Amino acid sequence: MKNYSAKEIKNIVLIGAPGSGKTTLAEAMAFEGKVIDRRGSVETNNTLSDNTDIEHEYKRSIYATILFTEFMDRKLNIIDCPGSDDFCGNLFSAFKVGDVGVFLINAQNGWEVGSEIQARYARLLDKPLIGVVNQLDAEKANFEATIESIRAASRVKPVIVQYPVNQGPEFNAFIDVLLMKMYRFQDENGRREELDIPADEMERAEALNKELVEMAAEHDEALMELYFDKGTLTQDDIRAGLKIGVANREIMPVFCASGKRDIGTKRLMEFIINVAPGPLKAHKFLSTEGEEIAADENGPAVAFVFKSQIEQHIGEISYFRVIRGRLTEGTELINTRTGNKEKISQLFAVAGKNRIKVTELSAGDIGCTVKLKGTRTNDTLAAASAPVSVEPIAFPEPRYRAAVKAKNQSDEEKLGKLLGDAKYEDPTILVEYSKELKQTIIQGQGEHHLNILKNRLAAENKMEIEYFAPRIPYRETITKVAQADYRHKKQSGGSGQFGEVHMIIEPYYEGMPDPKTYKLSKGEITVNVKGKEEYDLPWGGKLLYYNAIVGGAIDARFMPAILKGVMEKMDEGPLTGSYARDIRVVIYDGKMHPVDSNEISFKLAARNAFKEAFRNAGPKIMEPIYSVEVLTPSEYMGAVMSDLQNRRAMIEGMESDKGFDRLNARVPLAELYRYSTTLSSLTSGSATYSMRLASYEQVPADVQEKLLKAYTDTDEE
Repeated sequence: MKNYSAKEIKNIVLIGAPGSGKTTLAEAMAFEGKVIDRRGSVETNNTLSDNTDIEHEYKRSIYATILFTEFMDRKLNIIDCPGSDDFCGNLFSAFKVGDVGVFLINAQNGWEVGSEIQARYARLLDKPLIGVVNQLDAEKANFEATIESIRAASRVKPVIVQYPVNQGPEFNAFIDVLLMKMYRFQDENGRREELDIPADEMERAEALNKELVEMAAEHDEALMELYFDKGTLTQDDIRAGLKIGVANREIMPVFCASGKRDIGTKRLMEFIINVAPGPLKAHKFLSTEGEEIAADENGPAVAFVFKSQIEQHIGEISYFRVIRGRLTEGTELINTRTGNKEKISQLFAVAGKNRIKVTELSAGDIGCTVKLKGTRTNDTLAAASAPVSVEPIAFPEPRYRAAVKAKNQSDEEKLGKLLGDAKYEDPTILVEYSKELKQTIIQGQGEHHLNILKNRLAAENKMEIEYFAPRIPYRETITKVAQADYRHKKQSGGSGQFGEVHMIIEPYYEGMPDPKTYKLSKGEITVNVKGKEEYDLPWGGKLLYYNAIVGGAIDARFMPAILKGVMEKMDEGPLTGSYARDIRVVIYDGKMHPVDSNEISFKLAARNAFKEAFRNAGPKIMEPIYSVEVLTPSEYMGAVMSDLQNRRAMIEGMESDKGFDRLNARVPLAELYRYSTTLSSLTSGSATYSMRLASYEQVPADVQEKLLKAYTDTDEE
């Protein structure tokens, strides 16, 4: 294949709700560009996209597939994205390197929750859109109702470029109001005839053409003046105006299609080539320093890795977009994250599982290479003469967490490697061993997301794993002042152990003054602060440690050991073994022995004094509270709200948002296990949610009682 320059390339991302026909349209595009000589289908498991065993099993896209087609002496790089929100990380990766979204809407369903979710991501990432009403050959296809649903819900104004003449099972013709022609399709291989618009359709076509002309003129003053002068615009003028409107996300041109019958594919591709922003006109990539990186083919090379994959017999495959310059075989670049040199030994254009060897890739193009050393998703490879790091992809926060372990204990080490590989391929999967919870915690976008991983490990690696409810990272703190002394004394022949510590603990809050006097049951204690240490705890909150020893009651060399004893009990709180936080500790007195005192004695004395004081200081367990936002069709709002209230949620607000209801609530993490499954069940799979840690708050008294009893029972065992 030929080498393409930046002006000859378009990078598009196929998005839409599950079942909107993205993979089938991608297949038709590849067929029209003669990348394949016969179209496969999802049903027969032979499409360029959806080429993994797991996708064949589920008959749906699970991974983003990169492919290309050649058309009108141009190269279209296409990224076919999954429609399910559980796999939205693929869309974030794709939109990082794709310049425009081709947004498929099922003509039977109109604007769905899946459409809304993907439109929100396009808005978040500021990507222009071209709309395609697909499956117009379906029994229940309704173009007019679909357009109305888009108008009601979309933030980007739809403008009709084509409308169907005979939607439904007989669909084979549409009218293009930009070209003012009717296209009729003779077979299911994209062969079409260009006809004049029938007389009975002319009035509607002219009205839509006028609307299109006005919409195009709206985006450019010169075009607006021309329109006022002449009363119309040429096709080239219309394209020029649409180009501006699309690039600014002000309009979404809407096309007709049946991907399955290859109806409308060619015309859509023509429009993409003529109107969609390409590498030279699309938003520039930004460096981590906030500087724009222009798609200059003659500049020092920069490539951004947006997807990583491990393939049996080949190893690691890195998919990238050339941001600047040119890459050829043998090019040496620097990984700006690691500082290591990377040699591009081979270059490929990508058509699903097929990789076509090429000699060069220029700025704006997408391709892949193999066997890089330590390069992964979000890494930048740059010429050593001008190292620059591209701003990384900001992936969405995880929404589902579970504890994971191998069914066979001897597989634990192997499981660790496989989970590392999974994280390498999919950065929205997070895996860590929690020292606090003593569990391996895996996080993803939903239960289905993690179940797909589980099935893959079983099928490809013969690794059986199980998920179970993760422990909750509670925190412990106190609500009042308490005092305790503890003497550690041990004699067993020879030198013994002796250390005595008197301490006061109290709740810490931001801006509180240093301690002076305390009124306690023993009487009033005045403290004279000699030293203060402040620690931001790794798990959140603070510890303030005061040395108020007078008269040399405890030697200064033992103070670090006392601090260590306190920290050990903060690390494993006295109530439930959870981390303790936001506490002020004052060491004001004690005793030592000239021979038997040592660091271990004072560490143990401090541990026990802290434990005793903590239990008398109005101890409270705090739990993580998450801000949860649910987006649901209005008819399910009552069920969603009722379920959240049963989960101890505090509802913070509700609002309607173009046909959907948005509900914001604060919910304890302990109540959110498998929430994605429940929400899907309540709303027939039509709602979605996001969640993020908001704060730690005290658990209700009845919950604290249960937690204390459970910990006591475990401790006794």
